[in-house]
Amino acid sequence: MNAIRFHASGGPEVLEYTSVPRPEPDRGEALVRVEAAGVNFIDTYQRSGAYPVPLPATPGSEAAGTVVALGDGVRNIVVGDRVAWTGVPGAYAEFAVVPAARLVPLPDAIDARQAAAAMLQGMTAHYLATSTFPLKAGHTCLVHAAAGGVGLLLCQMASRAGARVIGTVSTAEKEALARAAGAHDIIRYTEVEFDDAVREITDGVGVDVVYDSVGNATFDRSLGSLRPRGMLVLFGQSSGPVPPFDPQILNRRGSLFLTRPSLHHHIATREALLERAGDVLDQVRSGALTLRIGLELPLAQAAEAHRQLEGRATTGKVLLIPDA
Repeated sequence: MNAIRFHASGGPEVLEYTSVPRPEPDRGEALVRVEAAGVNFIDTYQRSGAYPVPLPATPGSEAAGTVVALGDGVRNIVVGDRVAWTGVPGAYAEFAVVPAARLVPLPDAIDARQAAAAMLQGMTAHYLATSTFPLKAGHTCLVHAAAGGVGLLLCQMASRAGARVIGTVSTAEKEALARAAGAHDIIRYTEVEFDDAVREITDGVGVDVVYDSVGNATFDRSLGSLRPRGMLVLFGQSSGPVPPFDPQILNRRGSLFLTRPSLHHHIATREALLERAGDVLDQVRSGALTLRIGLELPLAQAAEAHRQLEGRATTGKVLLIPDA
């Protein structure tokens, strides 16, 4: 089969499209023909060495497709089932072996592209808005990268919960997308300091919560955007990791809260996975949640997908299609 592999850490150029043996499922595993694989920032962190992984490696932790073989002991999944998953490496390939317990059966109305676009980013937006800081009417939130994959979904969920949504974007095109997704106010961070703009929008009060996937470049001003006892939810680091800092800063700025959550801990059990994924996919099926697939590329062009993502040239979800 064909797959993307990298043998050393580095830039997108280390990603190689190559032929590798097709894996076989072991006990408790399923072999899935990949129909669409999601591209996420964590893939770039692993490729660059920021998040070290054993080498050589096949990147990608999110995909959807059809089960073609089962290992011993698998229950509740059969050959022919349409499934999706996240959090299991090896998705940038024509076939992937996945623990059956991590597979989510797909409703008939959800196709593979939708599923691959919804799993990681949809469930991330879901836990951010419903678990980390449960939004409700009267709250005001700041969403960085509001036209990105998580951002567009988070804006929709936050707005539907009744919260006032302030989004940061870099271009007019991204502003239009964020507004269509439910953002009430937009800040062009390339033109103004966003913390100053937040204070102006909120009459000096600040926001209840900042959802920050950018990290190093935004961290300090994200803290400066919060009301007293507000919460900074740092769930990514697209601009690099946040350096060590003195926790006393949180006190001086108003007894602030800081958390660094991840999706893994919010879908740790099969019950939690099925419940959260089921809610997200049901919202997609009903039309309550709109997915934007901003870029689809053949699997062989994984390096270009990484360049586009890291260059902030994408909106919504980026997918790789093995048979394209």
